[in-house]
Amino acid sequence: MDSTTGLNSQPDAKSPAKSNGETLIRLEGVTKVFFTDEVETHALAGIHLEIHRGEYLSIAGPSGCGKSTLLSIIGLLDSPTDGKYTLNGKAVEDLSLSDRTRIRNREIGFIFQAFNLIGDLTVYENVELPLTYRGMPSSERKKRVLEALEKVGMSHRMKHYPSQLSGGQQQRVAVARALVGSPSILLADEPTGNLDSKNGGAVMDLLRNLHQEGATICMVTHDPRYAEYSDRSIHLFDGRVVEESKQ
Repeated sequence: MDSTTGLNSQPDAKSPAKSNGETLIRLEGVTKVFFTDEVETHALAGIHLEIHRGEYLSIAGPSGCGKSTLLSIIGLLDSPTDGKYTLNGKAVEDLSLSDRTRIRNREIGFIFQAFNLIGDLTVYENVELPLTYRGMPSSERKKRVLEALEKVGMSHRMKHYPSQLSGGQQQRVAVARALVGSPSILLADEPTGNLDSKNGGAVMDLLRNLHQEGATICMVTHDPRYAEYSDRSIHLFDGRVVEESKQ
């Protein structure tokens, strides 16, 4: 990948959406309320949302509107207070913690704003880590890790540590870690938030290329320029979907 690619890229030059119309994720009436001793905070209120396999969806809205809360529920990091959540045709809103962890490891790839790489592990070991929880043979793990690193253009840095990489390189490693388990969906929470415009554009180009290869992506972003990379965008305000548009 050309690390010099930036905001001069043309998001409208992407190939046609590869969504086949099959519903991968369905949320019905999802609400989320955070309780304290004195206050109830309604983070999400009656969210209805479908994400189709092969689709690239962006979620936008002002700070505090519920974007990250919605992504956490989709990613099984949190549970809704009320409502239904179906992933790959199975209800997941009331699963046990162990079942949620197992499904999250196999079905969902996370890309975080802060990269979340482990400092005392090499690039190779960081990408391999999700596979070690599957009891996968080392030969299969090696094959997958090398393929993922090659896909993001970081195979030449596999023996380096995160501290030896730039922010853009660390995010590419984080993308490889998200990809390595062949998840059903990639969830990206402000993936360019800690990057300058050049490296941010390069990461967005990488996500666009992955989508063109068939990946399903759901991305939270505050930047309308990056939302244009997606097939469809929803806008949240006060925990509700107030606008939806197709690119």
